Amino acid sequence: MKTQPGWALPNLHEAQKRTQKEVTIEKSLFQIPSEVRTLGQGKKYYLRTYGCQANERDSETLAGILEELMFTPVEHPEQADLILLNTCAIRKNAEDKVLGEIGSLKRLKRSNPDLIFGLCGCMAQEEDVVQVLLEKYRHVNLIFGTHNLHRLPELLYEVMVGHKRSVEVLSKEGDVIENLPVRRFGKHKAWVNIMYGCDKFCTYCIVPYTRGKERSRAMEDVLQEIRQLKQDGYKEITLLGQNVNSYGKDLHIEGGFAKLLEETAKIGIERIRFTTSHPWDFSDEMIDVIARYDNIMPFIHLPVQSGDDEILKIMGRRYTNAQYLTLFHKIKERMPECAISTDIIVGFPNESEGQFQHTLDLVKECQFDNAFTFIYSPREGTPAARMADSVSLEVKQRRLAELNACWNQYAHVKNEAYLGKVVKVLVDGASKKKANVWSGYTETNKLVNFTGEHVTAGDIVKVKITACKTFSLDGEQIL
Repeated sequence: MKTQPGWALPNLHEAQKRTQKEVTIEKSLFQIPSEVRTLGQGKKYYLRTYGCQANERDSETLAGILEELMFTPVEHPEQADLILLNTCAIRKNAEDKVLGEIGSLKRLKRSNPDLIFGLCGCMAQEEDVVQVLLEKYRHVNLIFGTHNLHRLPELLYEVMVGHKRSVEVLSKEGDVIENLPVRRFGKHKAWVNIMYGCDKFCTYCIVPYTRGKERSRAMEDVLQEIRQLKQDGYKEITLLGQNVNSYGKDLHIEGGFAKLLEETAKIGIERIRFTTSHPWDFSDEMIDVIARYDNIMPFIHLPVQSGDDEILKIMGRRYTNAQYLTLFHKIKERMPECAISTDIIVGFPNESEGQFQHTLDLVKECQFDNAFTFIYSPREGTPAARMADSVSLEVKQRRLAELNACWNQYAHVKNEAYLGKVVKVLVDGASKKKANVWSGYTETNKLVNFTGEHVTAGDIVKVKITACKTFSLDGEQIL
């Protein structure tokens, strides 16, 4: 791979370093140089997002920056002068999907030689991925990572005016930049970053390398954003962090996430959610606050990953099966109606049949409302990727099917309990196929499709549940 002067390439070794250096909270770092201010005038951009809620929120920032540069959004890549893919690195198949898309979109260069391709996000933070992009996908003009979104105006200028291939991926702990523009994709639901990065270093996970160390926003900055969202008419906000339980530890904020959650509730926005929580440091204070406030939704995503102690230890999860179950039941005892979802990995290196059975046993005891299940995917640079693995793909696929069959039956039973009940649904929008059919989510995060009259997206309506499926509920509006 031939490098060019001025390129900054990713370095996983540097990305895993953690120091005691205090995080800088930048209030005025983002600036648009005068020569760049009209860069997008008369030009259109297409932005596609892969992966988690953090990526979705990053894309809102990217869209905000591009529109300040006078670009206008389009819905199809064929219409665009700039195609930007904001990527995910959590699993290999996510990367393969992006690379396939880049290859497929290359055809658009033939009809528009000036078309600019950009790739950003977590994939850009990986050494092997960037090497592949530079060697095999030469039509990609712009590559940048998760730490330098604020640099997009200057990077685009290099490509569009300087006619250079621009590569700037920073492998560092990271900062907090507060003055970035945003173009919210939703009109009644909003993501609110409360912190960035992760210090847990689970042995299978690439996120600490791609997102940097845990760094919290100042509480007042978070609360001010939420006040503004309430004033703007938003009905629901979701507090975002790789592990929200760690919020405030780096800034020595007394009360941490439980305090932030309570202060958020006092603002009075109608629905508050958060994701994601790590079982290791989910505190009793958090449970108390969630139970105390009606506008904190009774839904918790609590990833377990495995039900076997030895596997959990090798994963670096820092809790046991018994500790997870104790926390689970503590939540349920305090909030019986609370819905709980989880993440589970099958086929971790050398997972035995007995160890897999321990996971099934945990699922049978918890009877989760929802589960996101995956076959283990090695991530280059993580400790687990260096482990020998004696488990065949066929065995892993069989276990995944067995696991899904197990939790699906409990999810259906959970939904059956809603039959005949009246629930509050925050309406997302109308069906594109059926007249007078709308969809939205309950307080417990159940998807509901219902018939109704005089309904508008963003309304909170009462719906009587008339039928249930494994992954959704049907109902009719109650006036």
